[in-house]
Amino acid sequence: MQPIVRENVQAGAAIFTDELWGYDGLRSEYQHEVVDHAVKYVEGRVHTNGMENFWSLLKRCLNGTYISVEPFHMFRYLDEQTFRYTAKNR
Repeated sequence: MQPIVRENVQAGAAIFTDELWGYDGLRSEYQHEVVDHAVKYVEGRVHTNGMENFWSLLKRCLNGTYISVEPFHMFRYLDEQTFRYTAKNR
C-alpha cells in the first residue's frame, strides 16, 4: 500500500485512513491520521466516510449503469465518477 501512496500523494499531504496495517510507516512523510473502526468511525475531523461513500457510488454505477465494463476503460469510469462526486459535494 505504501508504494502506491508514495507514488500518487505528495509528501506532507494529510492522509486519513483506517487502521489497516498496510498504512503503517506513512507518518514520517505525511500528516497521517488513523481512525480505528473497532472503536469508532469518526474522531474529530478524522474519518474515512467520504472515501467509503465514493467507492459505494462507483460500484453502484459500474454494476447498475453500465452494461459491460471493460478494464481498459476503468480510468474513464473513475474520471466520470470523480467529476460527479466532486461537482455534487462542492
